[in-house]
Amino acid sequence: MTHQRRHMLARCIATAGALAALAVGGPAQAQDAWPSKPVRLVVPFAPGGSTDVIARMLGQRLSQLWGQSVVVENRAGAGGNVGADVVAKAVPDGYTLLFASGSVTINPQLYKRMPFDTKKDLVPITNVAQGPMLVVVPENSPAKSLKDLIAMAKAKPGSLNFGSAGVGSQVHMAAENLADAAGIDINHVPYKGEAPAYTDLIGGQTQLMVGNFAAASALLGNGRLRALAVTSAQRSPLLPQVPTAAESGLKGFENIGWFGLLAPTGTPPEVLARVQRDTVKVLSETETKARLYVQGMLPVGNTAAEFAKAMDAESRHWAAVVKNRKLSAN
Repeated sequence: MTHQRRHMLARCIATAGALAALAVGGPAQAQDAWPSKPVRLVVPFAPGGSTDVIARMLGQRLSQLWGQSVVVENRAGAGGNVGADVVAKAVPDGYTLLFASGSVTINPQLYKRMPFDTKKDLVPITNVAQGPMLVVVPENSPAKSLKDLIAMAKAKPGSLNFGSAGVGSQVHMAAENLADAAGIDINHVPYKGEAPAYTDLIGGQTQLMVGNFAAASALLGNGRLRALAVTSAQRSPLLPQVPTAAESGLKGFENIGWFGLLAPTGTPPEVLARVQRDTVKVLSETETKARLYVQGMLPVGNTAAEFAKAMDAESRHWAAVVKNRKLSAN
């Protein structure tokens, strides 16, 4: 064999070996390559609310794990529909994720026309955290208890207004849920986020809210807000003096707020698995648990299947509340 032929044969063998290695290692390398650029995390509500606060906390840690920026983008409007629609229609490559709240299970029951199909266009990844909500009123309100508030509402039906983070937000529906359980008539005043709704509540433009624990509890006292009840089955260790709604006369009443990750349908399974796995890793950290605890939240980090099952159950519950309260959006 000539030197030239031996050289060509060696090159062929080397090329064949490289191709074989690529074929074996390709999928793993493709998975490991994600993310190779910043990841956009869409929050469908205005800055300052609980959804935004927890999304930024998670995004900061995932940025450190991934070596890429997680850019939180607030796209408020239509009770979370505007931001969710952005994600539903995004390229399903793992670089656009949705940090959702319970509004994704509420809006399909509430809106006659949806810009996207939640079940077809979005896939659940994991429930990040959940916790109770707080029934709050301005600190100068004559209502000193939930019983007082209910009595006021029954004495003058339609006289009390409540704010929310928008039509279909979990803050909106928590109050509707409360009204349904208590048999009272109260009026909804939607805002483009939870934070501006609290501003008007403190100012007396509205009379009550059933807000996410983290945001509402931070505004208690100092001439701002008073907590009348917590919507969990047990009292919160952070506010042990505040009774549950059940203790206040609404037997069996419970309303849990949650925040979770979803992605556009078609996002590669290996990317979804990595996002879920790394989120669980972040949620297992002592610092993360502590930061959630002081906001009245508990880490969840369940599987996509468990998250999807819980969302389906919640959708059925909200369908009943929407029917009972005769609610509609568009």
